Amino acid sequence: MIADTIAAISTAVGEGAIGVVRLSGPDAIAIAGCFFRAASGRNMQTQESHTARFGRVVDPHTGDETDQAVVTVFRAPHSYTGEDIVEISTHGGPVPLQRTLGFALRSGARPAEPGEFTKRAFLNGRMDLSQAEAVIDAIRALTDAALTVAVRQIEGVLSRRVAGVRDSLMSVITDIEASTDFPDDVPEPNRRETLLRVQHARDDIDRLLVTADSGRLYREGVACAIIGRPNVGKSSVLNALLRDARAIVTDVPGTTRDVLEESIALGGVAIRLMDTAGLRETTDKVESIGVQRARDAIAAADVLMVVLDASQPLSPEDEEALDSARGTPAVVILNKSDLPAFLTLADISVRLPSARIVTASMVTEEGIGDIETALAEVVLQGHMAPADVTVCRARHVHSLESARNAVLCAEDTLYSGRPMDLVSGDLQAAVSALGEISGHTVSDEIIDSIFSRFCVGK
Repeated sequence: MIADTIAAISTAVGEGAIGVVRLSGPDAIAIAGCFFRAASGRNMQTQESHTARFGRVVDPHTGDETDQAVVTVFRAPHSYTGEDIVEISTHGGPVPLQRTLGFALRSGARPAEPGEFTKRAFLNGRMDLSQAEAVIDAIRALTDAALTVAVRQIEGVLSRRVAGVRDSLMSVITDIEASTDFPDDVPEPNRRETLLRVQHARDDIDRLLVTADSGRLYREGVACAIIGRPNVGKSSVLNALLRDARAIVTDVPGTTRDVLEESIALGGVAIRLMDTAGLRETTDKVESIGVQRARDAIAAADVLMVVLDASQPLSPEDEEALDSARGTPAVVILNKSDLPAFLTLADISVRLPSARIVTASMVTEEGIGDIETALAEVVLQGHMAPADVTVCRARHVHSLESARNAVLCAEDTLYSGRPMDLVSGDLQAAVSALGEISGHTVSDEIIDSIFSRFCVGK
């Protein structure tokens, strides 16, 4: 049972029309009543759940008014955390928010730790661990598709699917253990029927695992490095995709000296574009650092966009860029199509047959739509819109794979004719692995690690 009351500013740092100070815990309403005076004159202790009152924030020691506010009360257990919650909506500047938070802390609350409100929701049974993790995914979502995936998980679609598999396996375990504990009264389960039930559970796990690649894609996005030799139009490509003159563009080779990063959304996926320094040997100390950072970006990228000057033959630096794209999903842009062509699609497809190749001109803006289409196809690689249930986190994938391996061991035991109690042991391992997703069998260290990544106030 949680005995203390926590408080934190729950809105982003900076100025805004409204900011929120949130309290949660057994004394949340009493503490807020120390420094909030309702305009109606009514005591906060009488305020009903899920109602709001307008009033004044006052210094609890002097009684001086410091701000106007609206206070909303959510009484346990029907609140986000399962405890009494008070949300104080003040003017959204740093001073009124910090002052109001200070009053809460001096009146008996303690500062909330990162993610502690959601952690309390988990500990009080308001959500399981996978739902809690999805809260931060929703906050950090960079695309509509990523938000859709997160909200579905908050609503419990993944939790219900995993719980269904656990229940199925637990039913098999119960039947096996009943026959083991009471052999005179309960017959041993039919092996063939048991095998079919176990295989059905494995099929359910497989259907979840098959969504993992697209789930990671929508949740994390991809890194795309724009590479090529100097003055082929890399920065112009970045600006064209952003629809903004973000990068400096000149006809002087080597203008870009560092990695410039910006994000776009294509096909519901966040793509982090990295404009890099031109690949070439140089004696300029600053430029050489930029070239090395470009090579580092190439190594770290999920996708490469190779920009070539189609009006000129391939240079050694062009060859290096194309070689860098071997084994990595890539789009090759034959830029400067407004000039007489020297390079053709066939020239590049021979060297990089798996890449998508487009012709374009950053001067006439020809082919920009083709670049976006090719990039989206390379990034998505056949992934459709997010499924109703999508596995997004590596932690969940690991647990599902562990459960699948344990189920396969159980199947092997059933095939081999070994004792049924061995099947039960394998299935218990699978159930434990699945329980890590919901938080039923996860360690306190993992729980603390997960919530430590949250922002304060959530």
